Amino acid sequence: MAAFRALEVSVPGVGIGHWSTEGTGCTVVLFAEGAVASAEVRGGAPASRELDVLDPLMTVQQVDAALLTGGSAFGLASADGVMRFLAEQGRGVQTPAGRVPIVPALGLFDLAEGTARPDAESGYRAAAAAARPEGAHRVEVGLLGAGTGARAGRWRREESYPGGLVYAEQRLGELVVGALCAVNAFGDVLAPGEAPSLDSAAAFAALAAAEGDAGTAPPRTNTTIGVVFTNARLDKTGCRIIAQGAHDGLARALQPPHTRLDGDAFIAAATGRVEADVDTVRLLAMTATARAIACAARKDA
Repeated sequence: MAAFRALEVSVPGVGIGHWSTEGTGCTVVLFAEGAVASAEVRGGAPASRELDVLDPLMTVQQVDAALLTGGSAFGLASADGVMRFLAEQGRGVQTPAGRVPIVPALGLFDLAEGTARPDAESGYRAAAAAARPEGAHRVEVGLLGAGTGARAGRWRREESYPGGLVYAEQRLGELVVGALCAVNAFGDVLAPGEAPSLDSAAAFAALAAAEGDAGTAPPRTNTTIGVVFTNARLDKTGCRIIAQGAHDGLARALQPPHTRLDGDAFIAAATGRVEADVDTVRLLAMTATARAIACAARKDA
């Protein structure tokens, strides 16, 4: 995969920015006021922050930004900087003590000996980049932001390959869905039309044997995370359904998906510009996510 390239983002009310350093980084998706969101986690080893507030049963309805970050759970601290940036802009839920920005965050494992971890300053810089005018119309993808240290095919160990940050859109008339994913998967990226392989099953057996011999849990160093956004007018329940569609797309593009060793999770947000049937939006989310992940490097690339 090339270091990075720029792609058009045609969903209005969305801005995307990155902070990157050697081996890790973070990516912020800013939403215009009035956006709503929900989320779904299907992987067994997630690193996340503020996902509970996105449950359709919870009181808060708005979302101000979403964060994808490296650094595993350490990197979730970068959400503090995103909140500080948004607070300076007067964004957030009104409380007696002032506005509190709503910034759900998902993390992936890219930790290595001696490498940096995204922190509050990292998140602030990524949010500031997302707020610049160019952040509303394009996204740079590749080995940057949350995808800087992301790799796929991690079951292959030394033969794993760069996954990175990927993006694709799906359009039907005025309705648009965009899928932004950081691919750091235990499984392999499938080429379009490629039949899924069971080769990675041997890795599960080896991990289980090692767990039995040493009495230790297998390493949970994988995760594919993403933000799916649309100009559709949806409530939080509809956004949950869109997040489910994104996971369906992931399952079409990665083999195996949603393992106990992955933290696979998606945040889905709607900016509320176009009336649309939720099942149609889910179909577009599934397709956009599968197309995006297929853009990551593959074992034969």
